[in-house]
Amino acid sequence: MIYSHEVQQMCCVAKGANHPSAPIPEEGKWVRAKEIKDISGLTHGIGWCAPQQGACKLTLNVKDGIIQEALVETIGCSGMTHSAAMASEILPGKTLLEALNTDLVCDAINTAMRELFKQIVYGRTQSAFSEGGLVVGASLEDLGKGLRSQVGTMFGTLAKGPRYLEMAEGYCTRMALDANNEVIGYEFLHLGKLTEMLKNGVAPEEAIEKAKGSYGRFAEAVKYIDPRKE
Repeated sequence: MIYSHEVQQMCCVAKGANHPSAPIPEEGKWVRAKEIKDISGLTHGIGWCAPQQGACKLTLNVKDGIIQEALVETIGCSGMTHSAAMASEILPGKTLLEALNTDLVCDAINTAMRELFKQIVYGRTQSAFSEGGLVVGASLEDLGKGLRSQVGTMFGTLAKGPRYLEMAEGYCTRMALDANNEVIGYEFLHLGKLTEMLKNGVAPEEAIEKAKGSYGRFAEAVKYIDPRKE
C-alpha cells in the first residue's frame, strides 16, 4: 500500500463508529453479506440490446454465491437464440461476480445479468422469504407442461384492427368475431402438446385436433377468421 506524502503527515484519529452492512433477506434468513459466497436466491430479470431489437428474460438460482441453474428466454432476434444456447452452458458453475464480468455473447443477456446481479445482492429475490430457497429446477415451472416460454404476439392496424398471432396457450389458429366484428374469443394450437404427440407416433391430423383449444365465447361467434390470412 502506498500513501501520499499528505496522508503520511496526518495524525491518527480513532474510528469510533462501526456500522456493519445491513442484513438482507435470503431464503428465509437475514444475512449480512460480506462476500459473494454469502449470497443465495432465485430471481428473474429482463435485459435488452443497444438497438432494442430484442429482449432476454433471465432466471438464475444461486446457492452460496454460485449459479446452480439458469433459464435463458429470448425474443425478437434470431441471433439471440444461439446466444442463449451458449449462455445456458456458460452461466452454471460461475460465481455471481464471474458471471457479471463474463461475455454472455448477447447484449440483452449481458444486460439481464446486470439487472439480476443488482436484485440478488440487494436481497430482492423471488425466494427472499422462502425457507431454504427454491430447488434447482424451479425455474422450469414458469414454462408450464410444454416447456415453452410464455409468448404473446399481437399485431394491429388502424385500418384493419387487431390480429392475435400467439398467446400463452399457443399458436392462434382462428379469431372469433361477433355480429359487430368484435373479438370474443380465439382458437389456439398448443405446440408443446402437438410436438409430443407427433413424437409419440400420433397421426398429424389427429394430433392437431387433440392439441387445439379455445378461449372466451369462441363457440358463439358469428364469424371466424384466420389471423394470418384474412
